[in-house]
Amino acid sequence: MKILLNERILEVAAGSTLWQLRDAQKPDADVLIYNGAAVAEDIELQEGDTVNLIQRGKIPPAEELEALMVSRHTPGVHEKIKGATVGIAGLGGLGSAIAVALARIGVGKLILVDFDIVEPSNLNRQQYFIDQLGLTKSQALETNLKRINPYVTYEAHCVKVTPQNIPALFGEVDVMVEAFDRPDQKAMLMQHFKTAPLVAASGMAGFGPGETIGVRKMGDRIYIVGDRETGAAPGCGLMAPRVGICANMQANVVLRILLGEE
Repeated sequence: MKILLNERILEVAAGSTLWQLRDAQKPDADVLIYNGAAVAEDIELQEGDTVNLIQRGKIPPAEELEALMVSRHTPGVHEKIKGATVGIAGLGGLGSAIAVALARIGVGKLILVDFDIVEPSNLNRQQYFIDQLGLTKSQALETNLKRINPYVTYEAHCVKVTPQNIPALFGEVDVMVEAFDRPDQKAMLMQHFKTAPLVAASGMAGFGPGETIGVRKMGDRIYIVGDRETGAAPGCGLMAPRVGICANMQANVVLRILLGEE
C-alpha cells in the first residue's frame, strides 16, 4: 500500500505500523506527525496516510525541505520561483519583511543591500532581534534568513545604493524591490533602475485601515504598493502592522510577477 512520508509517496507492506516506519526510515525522529496530528502511540498504517518524521533541532536535507515546500505550493509554482533572483534595496521595515516572505517561499537567490546598522528604534517593525543591535542590517538579516531557509542563496552587501553601483549590484535580478525610507532614495532607484520589473512602496505609516493599502501599476514595469499618501510624520509613525501589510503585499506582487500573473 502507498502512504505519504515527508510529502513523498512510499510503498509499505500492509499491516506496517508507525513505529516500524520510523525505525526503518528515520530512527532518530522524536516527533511523529500522523495525518496532521502529533502522536506518541504506535498506529497501524492505512492506505493514503500522511506521515511526517521530524528530528528536533535537525535541519532537513535540501531535497526533503524542497519536497515539503512543493507540497504546499500550487503544482509548478516552486519550479518557477526557485530559479529566480530578486534584489531588495533597503533592509528596514519593508525590506527585511519582504526578504523573510521570499525566503519562506523559496525564491532561489536574494540580493540584499543596505548600508545601515540595527538600532533600537528599528525593533518596533523590522525583522531583527535585540541581540543584533549594532550589527549591519545586511549581516543580521542574512543570518536570520539562513535560519529560516538555508537553501536559498543570499548575497548581502553593506553599501549605499547609488546610480553608479546599481548595475553591478542588481544587473542580474528578475525583479527589483525598492524598500527605502527616504523619498529621494526611492526616486533615485526608480530613475536609474530600468532592466526589470520594479516593485516600490509609498504610504504605509500610522495605524489607519489596512485595506487602504493597495497596488497601482505605472507604465509597463513599475508597481507602487501603499496608500500613496500616509508618510511618516510626528504623530504618524511607522509601526509593524501597517508596514507589514505593505511589505507582504510587495512580496506578493514579486511572486505574481515571477509566475507571470502580472
